[in-house]
Amino acid sequence: MKKTLFPVLIALFAVLGVYPLHAQNNKVVNIDELYPDYREVYRDTLLVADSSSVFIMEDTPADPYHVVSNPFRQNWFIFATGGAHTFRGDYSNLGPFTGTISPDYSVGFGKWFMPWLGLKAEFIQSNSRGYTEFRDGGYGYGDWINGNPGYRKMKTGWLDFSGSAVINLTRLFKGYEGYGARENMGQFLFNVGMGAVHHLGFANSPGSDNELSAHFELQYSQFLTPAKNLSLDIKARSLLYETNHDLEYGNRDANMHVNANLGLHLGLTYYFGKNGNNGWRRGSSTIYRNEYRETEVPILKIKENERPVQSGTLTFFVFYPNNYSGRNDAPQIADAAVNAIDYLAGGIYTEKRYVDNDLARQQLQAGKFPTSLATIDLPTEPANRNFAQLGIQRGYEMAKDVPISLSMDPKDALAFGEKAGFYYAPINDGLHLWHYRVDDATLRQQLLSGDNYRETTSFGLNAHSGLDIVKQNMDLSGNEELVSFADMYAALTTNEGFISQYADAATVQRILDIINNGVILQIQADGIATSQDNYSGQDAARIGLERNTALAQNRAKTVIDWLAADPRFSNVRSQSYVFDNETSIRTVNDKSTRGLNAKVNRGVRVRIKYMMK
Repeated sequence: MKKTLFPVLIALFAVLGVYPLHAQNNKVVNIDELYPDYREVYRDTLLVADSSSVFIMEDTPADPYHVVSNPFRQNWFIFATGGAHTFRGDYSNLGPFTGTISPDYSVGFGKWFMPWLGLKAEFIQSNSRGYTEFRDGGYGYGDWINGNPGYRKMKTGWLDFSGSAVINLTRLFKGYEGYGARENMGQFLFNVGMGAVHHLGFANSPGSDNELSAHFELQYSQFLTPAKNLSLDIKARSLLYETNHDLEYGNRDANMHVNANLGLHLGLTYYFGKNGNNGWRRGSSTIYRNEYRETEVPILKIKENERPVQSGTLTFFVFYPNNYSGRNDAPQIADAAVNAIDYLAGGIYTEKRYVDNDLARQQLQAGKFPTSLATIDLPTEPANRNFAQLGIQRGYEMAKDVPISLSMDPKDALAFGEKAGFYYAPINDGLHLWHYRVDDATLRQQLLSGDNYRETTSFGLNAHSGLDIVKQNMDLSGNEELVSFADMYAALTTNEGFISQYADAATVQRILDIINNGVILQIQADGIATSQDNYSGQDAARIGLERNTALAQNRAKTVIDWLAADPRFSNVRSQSYVFDNETSIRTVNDKSTRGLNAKVNRGVRVRIKYMMK
């Protein structure tokens, strides 16, 4: 705290004449001697000492090529395949092509170590059919082929046990799409490995010795759910052997050095649990560093008979839904359809709609809520507009007792669609339906109860009318001037339209007076998250802390990015962003994410330190 207050004290001392300082050319000048009628602070560069270097957190967006690996027990899968192949050997061309075709089947299991790399073990049972030069002890049987003495049909049964590397080509080149994403529902994989073959022989044939096989496989998987836990697979497979797989050593074709089974197969793959094929945390880079800063202080001229300079702290809170920080939306992500701040101020439901209006209407008319249809983000609108009257509440924690979740009753959704021209949609992670907006990184997290996927209560915490509740539940110092998120939003846009219902006009004017006529010395944002986490696996305490810390960090970053984009804060855009790891996670014992104790501890506290006449 001493470090963050040091620049403020320097500026205040300079204004009050306690420590007169002029930083131009790094010289100390007696301001009273130069300007006897005024006490001034000039717009110039005040060199900040090392002891007041600021604490910076830089968080880059999630990298689709950078993920966090999972424990060994996660990301397992099983599969089964059936199909047919043709055997290509020394004498495969002596008879009809159909005489070389055999059915086969296989089963196996495997594990993904990264979204693009895994290993699998497979068992195949089949046979190879073709044609052979007759000899005792071979695999030949039946009559001479086409009356040609010396050549007969051939058949050998075999078992193959193999291990292969699995490379997901789609994710290797395009990156990991994220949990529950509808992108890359069809993916290409390439498998390469080695196997051990055991021949079963035929009739009285003693069979050949065991041998090795080489496996090459190109696979296309069409996933059947957004969670990507079940896929329909089409495989083109090649099993290569030495040229004596059919006991033929006298090679008729000098270029034929291997025998091969070439086939097409159809199969199913099942991926266990939420971390089967799609449960990977996308990586983001967080850098903590100390940075030396130079601060510009605008001119404040104060005559001797005027009131002294006043300083203070303007404080407001921004409260968030559970598992939401806006990390996938603007202002963190440029040009995103959904603006996180506008969503909190005046968004609806999950801010998603169904892509196919007609298909959604058909299912709703049949009495079924269409949870499995494709969805798309519904762009947000600034909350200082007069929204269309749709008969629903907008914004998070704006109106008391009116939550942001909407009804899943088909009749209610149909009525909404008739007014709005589209049908709202929940967020589907493949296992649960979320009734408020969540981050991609937290989408797969399982909550303690089904009700927690809804927003069924509202205390108006983001509105001016909710300040009394905020004061009762948050620690505030005596010199903090508390305003609401709605007040701040109205001040930075206009106090008109929807937001004007939840902002106080006098408070909005007070904020504008500070921003337009005062000097903003520092903006401090502290992200807040609850201790609630339902993960019970290995190292649960650490993983829960990491999840909630990331939410707190990103909530704060979303608000800072919003403020920094306003030209009136351009002179403090590089001021310190303070994140306190010790106080950011608040202990909440309530199992509900909708209770007051949970809601007041999900958000951001912003302190704007200012100086003015």
